[in-house]
Amino acid sequence: MKFSLKCIVIIAFAITASASVEPGPRPRALIDSLPVSALKSRLEKCGDGPFKASDFVIAHRGAPLGYPEHTRQGYIAAAKMGAGLIECDVTFTRDGHLVCRHSQCDLHRTTNILKTPVARNCTEPFTPASSTQPAKAKCCTSDITLAEFKSLCGRADFANPQARSISAYLPNRIRKVDTPDLICPTLLTHKESIDLIGKLGRKYVPELKAPMVKMPFNGMTQNQYADRLIQAYLDTNTNLSDVYPQSFNITDIKYWIETYPEIAHQVVYLDPRGRSPDFKPTLAGMRHLYDLGLRILAPPIPMLVRLNGDEIVPTAYARLAQQAGLKLITWTFESGEATDPKNWLYYPVRSAIKIEADMLRVLEVLERDVGIIGLFTDWAGTVTYYNACSQQQKGLKH
Repeated sequence: MKFSLKCIVIIAFAITASASVEPGPRPRALIDSLPVSALKSRLEKCGDGPFKASDFVIAHRGAPLGYPEHTRQGYIAAAKMGAGLIECDVTFTRDGHLVCRHSQCDLHRTTNILKTPVARNCTEPFTPASSTQPAKAKCCTSDITLAEFKSLCGRADFANPQARSISAYLPNRIRKVDTPDLICPTLLTHKESIDLIGKLGRKYVPELKAPMVKMPFNGMTQNQYADRLIQAYLDTNTNLSDVYPQSFNITDIKYWIETYPEIAHQVVYLDPRGRSPDFKPTLAGMRHLYDLGLRILAPPIPMLVRLNGDEIVPTAYARLAQQAGLKLITWTFESGEATDPKNWLYYPVRSAIKIEADMLRVLEVLERDVGIIGLFTDWAGTVTYYNACSQQQKGLKH
């Protein structure tokens, strides 16, 4: 029997998609470090699984705790660890192609562009650090063509502001988890992400990133940009029930709900309002979002949890959103060191985070008491382990 190369690739992906989920050693190591508690005891009972992919687990940019973000390798790793949904942050190149990048202007940090001839197109070339100024550069997807974008390699998002050379500016970053050394991690276009995520048997979370250039850009308006994100799924005959488009821009949210009623209930509003010190959640405000047609609200973790004495509890925001009928997703688990005082994701519960594993206590409250339906994470394995354990024990109760 003869197989074409295309058939072999399809078979390989089918094997990958159907392979058993393995969360890896990290969740077990975190659990081991927890002090004796009911949570530790509960999680220790689930070490043998079984583990499976779940929509509760949302891969944030792939698996950036161990792989360069928005790379083919990171997406595959996230799927293997059980992510049911995988995110592509969508932005655009100079010639109008949609690509996956967390920011339109992060190429100088997240790729090797400064070490290539493509750097000549950067908005701001590399400037070494001086006694008074940090090193800097600014390279945007809108500076380069699709072909130039595809010539680049992904790298961990880390740069040395004290560097006086490009090689010192882009050092190798120590990873928290043991992952393979990659020669040139593969950057992805939006369409390539659709193809890959589909072959992996997972669902899609495309985020329309805020443009960092004036719109319209080369004739493309903001609404056309929003349309093109959705159209990419229509063009590939993707089941729209598997697509959860998201944006921080409420105007984008309203546009999608009005223009694509068939997926209005899947549109996700990444709520940025908590960053304002004057923001106060109200039931009327939550009901207004619901009346717009919104059904899924995605604030960051600190908008959903707070301390009551030493106890981590839900916020008023969380209660009001649920009271208004809004489902909640939050972000981002395992993003940065939980114990780092500068990590804003834990600032309302800062005094309760003594060790890295204490973030599992936050996860318990988010899942059990806040009632989130999904969690963005930089390392899917940890949330997969927790979710499988939670589902097993709920099953035992019934």
